[in-house]
Amino acid sequence: MVNAVKVFKKTAPNGKITVYLGRRDFVDNTTSTEPVDGVIVCDNDYLRGRKVFAAVTVTYRFGREEDEVMGVNFSKVMQLTTQQVYPSTDSREPTAVQERLVKKLGANAYPFVVTLPDTAPCSVQLHSGDDETSKPLGVIYELSVFVGDNSNERPHKRNSVTLAVRKVQYSPISGTSRQPSTLVSKGFALSSGKVNMEVTLDKELYYHGDQVTATLNINNGSKKTVKSIKCSIIQHVEVTMTNSHFTREVASLESKEGCPITPGTSLQKTFNLTPLASSNKSKVGIALDGKLKDSDANLASSTVAASGRNVNDSCGIIVSYSMRVKANCGAIGGDLTADLCFKLMHPTPGGVSKARPDSGYTGGEDLEFEDFARLRRGVSVDQP
Repeated sequence: MVNAVKVFKKTAPNGKITVYLGRRDFVDNTTSTEPVDGVIVCDNDYLRGRKVFAAVTVTYRFGREEDEVMGVNFSKVMQLTTQQVYPSTDSREPTAVQERLVKKLGANAYPFVVTLPDTAPCSVQLHSGDDETSKPLGVIYELSVFVGDNSNERPHKRNSVTLAVRKVQYSPISGTSRQPSTLVSKGFALSSGKVNMEVTLDKELYYHGDQVTATLNINNGSKKTVKSIKCSIIQHVEVTMTNSHFTREVASLESKEGCPITPGTSLQKTFNLTPLASSNKSKVGIALDGKLKDSDANLASSTVAASGRNVNDSCGIIVSYSMRVKANCGAIGGDLTADLCFKLMHPTPGGVSKARPDSGYTGGEDLEFEDFARLRRGVSVDQP
């Protein structure tokens, strides 16, 4: 049985230009960004010597459109790249899917490739709390294919095709066996001894839907009593456009089992938490990889950077996660807090570093066309 390769299709309102995409995701593998490739079908009689261009624009929206009054604007739009796709100036060989599409669609079909700068931010959406909001918050990409005499022309809706695309990151292929661990202590005024707490995670990298396991070892060498323990997963979001930073609790569990931990005693305990977007529908500001009303939307993946680069130098919205454990030592004693960072990401499709849509394509009659306009975000990732 041969798996069909899904091809996304969209046509301009005047019907003169049609775009076929093998996928709609720019895949960032930290060292480079893979391009989006496809095929355009255009009528030469309609072009009349004009050219076809592809432009990628990114919108940073950090406020609701309804709140834009008195000239205040809560969005920034930047055109990252504009490339001529017909007549093509790219010398790269077409992929197997492009070759099959050109053969199937006829003489007016031309392959093209659109690339992004490596510094372009990843796609992230912030949950605004209002499902009916006209425009989503976060980092949104659009790919526009239009006809014109030069790349500086403003595209007209009648002779252009606009497609929603994303820039995504998958987990690194070379996984690590590192187990994050931390040891914290807390002393008390006018009291001898300390409370020591060691927290260890079973691994550093988790996939969406995985259970995060934290092991606690608490040794009470003080004269205070530990009354309860709370374990939570915190999502850290940094919006570089406004230089703001906020956190959201995406999973939590509080327990008094094994408590109180009296002076001179110890406790070993394991907490299991699963961070999910579906359990945070009422929380405003959580970072997602799509709209929360989509059944397959996930929490935004952790932002990763190439070796030798600092993730804090990234653009757009930077997302990270940590496991936070609090041991309550009473109203006067306060809390003993430990934070452990970990990564939450999607696995690389197919287990290879480059998830090309034609990786398993054999050149047979296994192309499946689907109207681009009817697609939700979640089903756009190139999966077999």
